[in-house]
Amino acid sequence: MKHVISIYSLFQPGIVIASPSTTNPDYLYTWTRDSSLVFKAIIDQFTSGQDPSLRTLIDEFVSAEGILQQVSNPSGTVSSGGLGEPKFNIDETAFTGSWGRPQRGQWCGCFIMSFYIELKGLVADGPALRSIAIISYANWLIANGNSSWVTGTLWPVIELDLNYVASNWNQTTFDLWEEVSSSSFFTTAVQHRALREGSALATQIGQTSAISNYNTQADNTLCFLQSYWNPTGAYITANTGGGRSGKDANTVLTSIHTFDSAAGCDATTFQPCSDKALSNLKVYVDAFRSIYGINSGISSTAAVATGRYPEDSYYNGNPWYLATFAVAEQLYDALIVWNAQGSLDVTSISLDFFRQFSASVAVGTYASSTSTFQTLTAAISNFADGFIVENAKYTPSDGGLSEQYDKNSGTPLSAVDLTWSYASALTVFEARSGFTSPSWGAKGLVVSSSCSGNTGGGGSTVAVTFNVDATTVFGENIYITGSVDALQNWSPDTALLLSSANYPIWSITVNLPASTTVQYKYIRKFNGAVTWESDPNDQITTPSSGTFIENDIWR
Repeated sequence: MKHVISIYSLFQPGIVIASPSTTNPDYLYTWTRDSSLVFKAIIDQFTSGQDPSLRTLIDEFVSAEGILQQVSNPSGTVSSGGLGEPKFNIDETAFTGSWGRPQRGQWCGCFIMSFYIELKGLVADGPALRSIAIISYANWLIANGNSSWVTGTLWPVIELDLNYVASNWNQTTFDLWEEVSSSSFFTTAVQHRALREGSALATQIGQTSAISNYNTQADNTLCFLQSYWNPTGAYITANTGGGRSGKDANTVLTSIHTFDSAAGCDATTFQPCSDKALSNLKVYVDAFRSIYGINSGISSTAAVATGRYPEDSYYNGNPWYLATFAVAEQLYDALIVWNAQGSLDVTSISLDFFRQFSASVAVGTYASSTSTFQTLTAAISNFADGFIVENAKYTPSDGGLSEQYDKNSGTPLSAVDLTWSYASALTVFEARSGFTSPSWGAKGLVVSSSCSGNTGGGGSTVAVTFNVDATTVFGENIYITGSVDALQNWSPDTALLLSSANYPIWSITVNLPASTTVQYKYIRKFNGAVTWESDPNDQITTPSSGTFIENDIWR
């Protein structure tokens, strides 16, 4: 009891702790990502009228996040990348210890300094998710006649995050699990949503100065979002780097956290019932059928426990409660839309998904009055319930939800009482009951034929990886800028930060126009000073397709 009291004496109002676990693993921190996802669920409960008592908690959350935004940390200050810091101490101070999950064996004490520099401005889903949560609250306040609170209290917090997203969306970032430094489907999708909602809110309250930029960057992120689709494998590749298959809970979590029932089964934003999201769901689930002992003997068309990604080695790679719940939630969201619109579409892309439930189903549109619609939706509803049952099998009698459960025995593992696990249970049961959040503006969006400053989607592009051997001192970073939009048109202010994961090699992957001669230079930034590489400019000519790797040495 004394230990518990000592922990919670540090706990500040509005701070969400990831878990009370302090050893194996130590999760007694507050992650911007986790906190925002949790409070989005709480805000939805409040604004929908389910629990009016939650308002005080929400105000405390906004206040706490406003404080954390201003805390200088190893990623920088509020104006120099600090908003990208993933986690903080629960007393609202900066976390300054070593970083990285246990399986990242390359992180040793000698690289701690460079690892922090690598994080600067690169963990970009937190600001997006935080702004999404607070915008939901802001919209409710405006609808209930309290615009002044929005303008005076909420907007300053929201605006900082939106400006960060607008400026950094096309830089290399760490993925949802903070393991892979590349571009991440989840991050791009929530950044897109944040910018759309931010533009709409800014319009409502007369904050017009940034609207044009938010809209432009929202178009660019939507364009880039399309590049994650893998047409050959018929699934969404979660990350553009990392050396994995790309089959990842990241993609399922994206569909449920960017769900907009007004958008129907739109594939442009990968809505839960879109053909691409459904095909991806099948590929993702099937990836876990044979690698977990507890899934042995389960039918190939029945629910199973799922984890983060099949190559996972964290705690030896196991099912996660929140990942398994997410599968069910995507299916419930899909059922909500199909029932509301009175029909469902089977396309060539989603055909394999639907044939799990009816082997004879063919491509076509099925009205709710047809037996095919009724057969499919009933089977999919039972399928969704099965994933909840899988989690229930391995939930202890006290109802406690850890982070994971053992892939062979089902014993709960890793952090106990993971807050995100509980939030995922809350949202999956709400989806099962038919609950939907207000629309965020996904309906009718169209991908631009060309996108400025993006890394893929409009026009022909190729993924170019720039590697440069550059020795740095603590606090010094390596950036790149060049002659095309994707390299920021020679701007040192918006130059792209390279990753130091393989220090002294700094790396970044950028999608550049195909069959194009591109000039570029690396620059150093240290204590506000900018140092350019010596002349002449570096130059490459990109291929017509595929990928390209350029290895350089700092001059």
